[in-house]
Amino acid sequence: MTKPPFSKDILKIRDIEALADHLGNLLKEEIFVKYKRRGAVVGISGGIDSSVSMALAAKYIGPERVFGVMMPEKDSSPDSESLAERLAKKFGVPHIVENIRPALEGFKCYERRDEAIKRVFPDFNPVTDKSKIGINKTGLDQKLPPLFYLTVIDKDGNSQSKIIPVKEYLQIVAASNFKQRCRMSMVYYYAEMMHYMVIGTANKHEIDQGFFVKFGDGGADFYPQANLYKTQVYQLADFLGVTREIIERTPTTDTYSAEQTQEEFFYQLPFEIMDPMWYGFENGYSTTEVGEVMGMSAEEVQMIFENFARKKKTTDYLRANPYYFPLI
Repeated sequence: MTKPPFSKDILKIRDIEALADHLGNLLKEEIFVKYKRRGAVVGISGGIDSSVSMALAAKYIGPERVFGVMMPEKDSSPDSESLAERLAKKFGVPHIVENIRPALEGFKCYERRDEAIKRVFPDFNPVTDKSKIGINKTGLDQKLPPLFYLTVIDKDGNSQSKIIPVKEYLQIVAASNFKQRCRMSMVYYYAEMMHYMVIGTANKHEIDQGFFVKFGDGGADFYPQANLYKTQVYQLADFLGVTREIIERTPTTDTYSAEQTQEEFFYQLPFEIMDPMWYGFENGYSTTEVGEVMGMSAEEVQMIFENFARKKKTTDYLRANPYYFPLI
């Protein structure tokens, strides 16, 4: 089959209604026919991905069969809960707020994280200061892996950043991942109590590039958006009637105390550039053809493709199912 010429709008969904109907029918098939459950639970955060998952389910299985769970904690933006609640009300989806801060404090999530931060910045005060981890763009223009930086911001808004040592990076990430794993436990509590299934909210980039927590936000029964690029998620959001305030909101991790975009933390590229680049990478387009369309040299495109390949390879274990050892 001949590939279409590469273009910036190659990921424009030609028949959005047909796509939504297809995903909606699969939802009904999985929930009601295959597994004979009563409905679906979704964790809602006011972000675009969870909003689309909720809106899709409300449209195709009925809002009365969908249950939304908002799970704020100490570092969450107040906007996340309010946006999620307004959207749930718009679609008529029953919902509840479960503050997971006490559970995280029980796991010593914040204490373990701050302990590692203080080894890098001894004067860090977790009561007044904020922190975040970010990634530089070295890996995009050089044949080197990207470097992670730890940034702390004091109460006066002064910030300082340092390359974060591996030990401290791993501890901060491991501690922060309690958040996603607590949320997974909470949505499964409601799913089991109601005899529902859990809808995953991850999109294609999050799954393919490993931007999720194993057995955290990577724990769900199915993922309607698993093969949708981020810009396609936005197209579907618009069709389903997700509010403009959510569609126009900058995607953030909502994990660290300092505000941080997904591009800053992980992706390194804006979605309108990354989406067609990833499509070209996956579908065997030449670096020359992609570069001509994207305004880059073939060498620049090659480096970005190598960065994609490195991310995919180093996160294979996240996508791997548990291995059931065979008997001899």
